[in-house]
Formats: sequence, C-alpha cells, structure tokens
Amino acid sequence: MLGEKELIKLFPEFKELVEPSGIDLRLDEIFIQTGPGSLIDNEKNLPPLQKMEPPIYNLQPKTAYLATIDRKIKIPEGFSMLYLPRSTLLRSFVSVQTAVGDPNFYGTLNFMLYNYGEFEYTIKQGERIVQGVVFDVKGSGKYNGSYQEEEE
Repeated sequence: MLGEKELIKLFPEFKELVEPSGIDLRLDEIFIQTGPGSLIDNEKNLPPLQKMEPPIYNLQPKTAYLATIDRKIKIPEGFSMLYLPRSTLLRSFVSVQTAVGDPNFYGTLNFMLYNYGEFEYTIKQGERIVQGVVFDVKGSGKYNGSYQEEEE
C-alpha cells in the first residue's frame, strides 16, 4: 500500500483528496436502472439508466444506484487500485460496491450505491464516497478492456 507522498506524485490531480493511506473520491452523478441487462458468453448488455437530478440525491431504501466520481482517473502502469467505501456511508446503512482498478486504466469510475436501510438517505454531489487504496503490482500487464477511455 502506498502512502501520501507517493500518492501525490502518482496522482497530482487528486492532491487535495489524498489521505494517509488512499485517495478520497467524490460523488458526481447518480443513475437509476430503468430496464434489464445481461452478460452471456462475455457479451455485455448493460441496463439502460436514467440520470437523477443533482445536486441533492435521495436514495430510497432497498434500492441500488450507479454512481460516478467527479473526474476521470489514470492508474499508472505497475499499480492497481482497490476501492473501499467511506465509513460514514457504512454507518448510515449505505454500501458502495466496487471493483479493482487495473494498471493503466483511464476513465470514469462507476460504483454501485445501495441503501440497505429502512429509510431514505440523502447525499449531495461532491461528497466523498470511496477511498482508493493503491498497491504496487509486480509483473503485470496493462488494462485493455472495453471500459478504457481515450486519454484527453
């Protein structure tokens, strides 16, 4: 796991969000699923989404949402990022479901928010929802998947 000094060198555009053991990532947009999706024989058919109106989002109980963070991220070659929910959300019965960020990934991160609680949960655009923890990856290749975006 990398510390603050190394994180600032690798991710200067996130300098103000660097914590002792990771990078805080802020909520941008939230979407709700409006239809079915599928994954059959590695053919991805993502469900259609409807964007919720920012800046205040009301998460209904027992409901899943797709969330994006407020900027694109570039994970340098030789590093991987694990995303963990911030404890304030967990203490509020809201979970963030995440995946692994592979070396050389560039693009918009998507996470699933789920309100496990019995009551509505309100969150504002720009709030910190996830902390990305960065690790050295020895002898790995580079991400070359379908979610890779072109660097600007």
